Amino acid sequence: MKKIVVCCVVVLWFTAVEAQKLNFNKDGLFKIAQFTDVHYVPGNSKSDTALLAIQRVLDTEKPDMVIFTGDIVTGRPIKTGWDTVTKLVVDRKIPFAVALGNHDDESGTTRLELEKIITDYPYNCNYPAGGQLSGVMNNVLPVYGSEKDMQVKALIYCFDSGAYSTVSDVSGYGWITSEVIDWYKKQSFHFTRQNNFQPLPALAYFHIPLPEYRLAFDDDTNKRVGVRKENECSPGLNSGMFLAMKEMQDVMGTFAGHDHVNNYIVNYFGIALAYGQFSGWRTTYVPGINGARIVQLTEGKREFDTWIRLLDGSVEYNVTFPAGLKGE
Repeated sequence: MKKIVVCCVVVLWFTAVEAQKLNFNKDGLFKIAQFTDVHYVPGNSKSDTALLAIQRVLDTEKPDMVIFTGDIVTGRPIKTGWDTVTKLVVDRKIPFAVALGNHDDESGTTRLELEKIITDYPYNCNYPAGGQLSGVMNNVLPVYGSEKDMQVKALIYCFDSGAYSTVSDVSGYGWITSEVIDWYKKQSFHFTRQNNFQPLPALAYFHIPLPEYRLAFDDDTNKRVGVRKENECSPGLNSGMFLAMKEMQDVMGTFAGHDHVNNYIVNYFGIALAYGQFSGWRTTYVPGINGARIVQLTEGKREFDTWIRLLDGSVEYNVTFPAGLKGE
């Protein structure tokens, strides 16, 4: 019976990957638009600017993929909200993935129910984990070479960073669990072995920033691009995700949300720790203007370009990693 379950999960994975195959374009580039903390509330006019920002960014940047990093729909009816937000991507036929935040399941819809809603949309790249891991939609998404190349050239990881602490005497926010970290290490090794034991360039997307974000920003010897306007709301415990990424040597950068008025990127021991740009509007606390973080990979290189595209069309904090984030 266990073998049957495992086979079903594998079949689901290959079906999802094949249905939404990600490729570098003919110029050897792959562009991702990250929208985070949309806090969309159906029927609330305070959300209109969030929808406008998403549309403008998509039409200006024309990304190859969109990733929503949590706290996307935070009011009822939940399904209507997700229909509205994802329609902006689906209508443009852009593949997209989701990593849930701490508020997504607070309006009467469970994480498992959200997984079912999200993975049923056209152009969605997530796939159900079959109940094998804590959280939902912990996925690894391969990006294949240009010109319909069948070789995997890069990886996109989506992690469920949870909601709130699950340890009774520890307060605060959740974390990527040890179970998911073990799964990540197995996936990473699998792709590294397939690539002649050379780690593939990889990016990781999740909602709640790692504890290392604060350590990295507080170290004046690290180059920082962007702003920190509030303390990082990381979990109270460190589950070891950053160390695992250092050990596996594939992840070049991580991209979180959660802290609405932070949008910095900082180099920490050779891994870029970055925030997205807040994408929501007045249904919650906001920075001066909303937008998205753009990341562009180049085929065959362990580097990426990234910038913030704002609602008004302007661009801020354009930087290349790692060259542009080396210490002074």
